[in-house]
Amino acid sequence: MIQSSIEFFKNLPAKQCSECGEKIEEQHECYGNKCDKCNHISN
Repeated sequence: MIQSSIEFFKNLPAKQCSECGEKIEEQHECYGNKCDKCNHISN
């Protein structure tokens, strides 16, 4: 049986920051891999 894309994304595990390992509070399917504290983007 083929799983729907909605079910696939709902079942993904929570993402973790690649630097500190903290759970990232955002959509799991996005491309970011660092939490807000470790994401050092300067404007």
